[in-house]
Amino acid sequence: MASKQLLNKKSIQFLERYLNNPSPTGYEWEGQKIWMDYLKPYVDSFITDTYGSAVGVINPDAKFKVVIEGHSDEISWYVNYITDNGLIYVIRNGGSDHQIAPSKWVNIHTKKGFVKGVFGWPAIHTRISGKEEQAKLDTIFIDIGAKNKKEVEAMGVHVGCVITYPDTFHVLNKNKFVCRAIDNRAGGFMIAEVARLLHENNIKLPFGLYITNSVQEEIGLRGAEMITQRIKPDVAIVTDVCHDTTTPMIDKKKQGDNCMGGGPVISYAPAIQNKLRERIIETAEAHKIPFQRHASSRSTGTDTDAFAYSNGGVASALISLPLRYMHTTVEMVQREDVENVIRLIYETLLTIKEGETFSYFD
Repeated sequence: MASKQLLNKKSIQFLERYLNNPSPTGYEWEGQKIWMDYLKPYVDSFITDTYGSAVGVINPDAKFKVVIEGHSDEISWYVNYITDNGLIYVIRNGGSDHQIAPSKWVNIHTKKGFVKGVFGWPAIHTRISGKEEQAKLDTIFIDIGAKNKKEVEAMGVHVGCVITYPDTFHVLNKNKFVCRAIDNRAGGFMIAEVARLLHENNIKLPFGLYITNSVQEEIGLRGAEMITQRIKPDVAIVTDVCHDTTTPMIDKKKQGDNCMGGGPVISYAPAIQNKLRERIIETAEAHKIPFQRHASSRSTGTDTDAFAYSNGGVASALISLPLRYMHTTVEMVQREDVENVIRLIYETLLTIKEGETFSYFD
């Protein structure tokens, strides 16, 4: 595939709409509908499951099945406790970062719609120098402008309401995509673009392709655990995000050396099937797609693990998108990396033969 820009105006419009829609863990279905609507022209059928994972299928009658996967959910908060004077304390839904919360706007999801609020914080003038409280889970709180608990409840807010940030998509310096939830709405976007390119280039694959957008990754890979049992794939190529480690306060000796703009990041870990990973590397080299490497101790912490250790073992690999400021509202990736992840998945699919086992013993 030529190295020209892959993303077109329609692609970017889809990415913006998809990112701007909130899809907190456990509440992903509206985002899944947006994703499925975009994917519909490029697939033969869809599979959905009870908890909201969605799969676009090409060649659904084929016996040999290949998955390309991302996850659709984003980190969020739950209302956990409402004080008598109308302030709201929270618990995490996924790995939400307490340190970024103070002074952030939030949307509290209720049956009546969004209720706006802010994470409050004591003014600098009122804090005791040298003895300042830090932002912690038990010190951050939300103010929705209510004078008491009764007023909070009258606005439709109750324990268990999910809370998201309203931050939206921006392009920084022409080629940096910035938003909350790029982890991992970018994954769903990239696999959808692979499907688009297969369709536009009239590619006929010799296997069934399952373009999979799993739910509930952020709380333990739960959506992937469920959907892999439904699909029963032979091969899985997962895409997620990983850390750009070039920004301040990150120790490369612990986190590795990967950077935004350096290309897709190919993972090494026990869950990664070595022959499949080497196929991906060979494909990158053959098509002059820049790439980086990353090693994970024990597990990848991504849906790769769920697919790899399912159904008696599925040949699985992970291609990651380098990202700055993970689990904040200003997650940042570079357009060229996004396009090169798409290229790498696309070109790798073209090398896979029907019935290929990737066995170490063949």
